[in-house]
Amino acid sequence: GGVDAIVLTAGVSEGDVGMRKVIMDSFKYMGVDPDYEANKTNGQKVITKPDSKIQVMIIPTNEELMIARDVVRLTNCATLA
Repeated sequence: GGVDAIVLTAGVSEGDVGMRKVIMDSFKYMGVDPDYEANKTNGQKVITKPDSKIQVMIIPTNEELMIARDVVRLTNCATLA
């Protein structure tokens, strides 16, 4: 058991450099080795150093699309209007 990766997605953690730094710093005791240079910009990527015991990744989401897909699935609609 253990943690292999931390994925930051949506809202504040995806788009806020400062919040991501706070999150990574909070997990240093577990072996997270932040790459602060990589963390300076947004986008899909790993923001820890290659030798970090736990990788921290940013994965952007499209929450509106996920909600629409759930609506289609739950209402048995064939397509989105």
